[in-house]
Amino acid sequence: MRINKFGFQLFAILVVFATVLSACGGGGGVAPAPAVDVAKGYTGVVVPSVPANLVSSCKSEGMLTIIATPPDWANYGEIFADFEKTTGVMINSLDPNAGSADELNAIVNNKGNKGPQAPDIVDVGYAYGGQGKTAGDFQPYKTSNWDKIPATLLGLPAKDPDGYWIGGYYGVMAMGVNTVVVKTPPSNWADLLKADYKGQVALSGDPRSSNQAVQSVFAAALANNGSLDNAQPGLDWFNKLNQAGNFVPVIAKPGTIASGATPIVFGWDYLLLGYRDTFNGNPSLAVVYPNPTIASMYVQAISAYAPHPNCAKVWMEVIQSDQGQLAWIKGYAHGVDQADMQSRNVIPADVAAKLPKFDASTAVSPTPDQLKTALDMIEKGWMTSVGVAIPTSAP
Repeated sequence: MRINKFGFQLFAILVVFATVLSACGGGGGVAPAPAVDVAKGYTGVVVPSVPANLVSSCKSEGMLTIIATPPDWANYGEIFADFEKTTGVMINSLDPNAGSADELNAIVNNKGNKGPQAPDIVDVGYAYGGQGKTAGDFQPYKTSNWDKIPATLLGLPAKDPDGYWIGGYYGVMAMGVNTVVVKTPPSNWADLLKADYKGQVALSGDPRSSNQAVQSVFAAALANNGSLDNAQPGLDWFNKLNQAGNFVPVIAKPGTIASGATPIVFGWDYLLLGYRDTFNGNPSLAVVYPNPTIASMYVQAISAYAPHPNCAKVWMEVIQSDQGQLAWIKGYAHGVDQADMQSRNVIPADVAAKLPKFDASTAVSPTPDQLKTALDMIEKGWMTSVGVAIPTSAP
């Protein structure tokens, strides 16, 4: 799901996880990770809307295997706790720092594997929803509140009509700026090419595999004579940023932002706002929305080969419940059901007061086809256009 999912916060939450073993076929050797709710600070609630028969079937399966889902990504830790409180079943967490492409690869590489390294569910960038469906990586499931999930959001489908994926939440591309290091934060794309920002600008992932990094490049295209149908100017702009000496080929994470190694980073607003809270002023972090920018959904789906399909269905029920949506909203993500929840006055006032004030309707939202085309162009063209490899081992 990620920035790869762009990392643990400075005060990292302890989560022991199993490592994804690609193409290992028959499985052996990886012990299930302990229950994720050992992470500090998260308390779960029983989600009453989950069908009782699903809970019972999940208990019989005894495990849910997730991938690319750090507990500090959009407050997922609270959803972990809600799932475990509802079912009494442990969550086995694979490689929290994997990217969207890695998630689909993990499904394919573990087709016949019923062990703990085969993912049951994925959380991927919007373009990967259609890609996974077309490839046969997902199985359909319509949650019990299917009809209440909006058909469209940001002017785009918010759920696959056949139930192969469901939109969960979306973010807006922004810049996080360590204002202790950067005294005058940039306000737009052009500012970032100035000598003032030499050696300071980073991405939150490798554009060859990370949805978040790809969409950062895509957003740059919109500001530099590109369009939703032409992402090449984004690659050209990052080449200029690199030639100016301003680009840092390091995957930014909270520690590098706080230390000043990557004081300016592109990322989804909900992540940056969460980092700001974690830093608590040490250092201070400004969240700046460049104009134009992109808003994009992340979608959730069940693996076509899920070893624990009923637990996967419970998971989908939990994340689409009021409790699951509220957990994301607390993490500054924009929940797919947020408008409905606001109309029913079920978002606590203190949570509503903290929500991003940016008007997301001013952001551009590419269609799945446009995003898929941009993904292909950026993933294939990064090295030829920019020519800077970014380590993929960092979160």
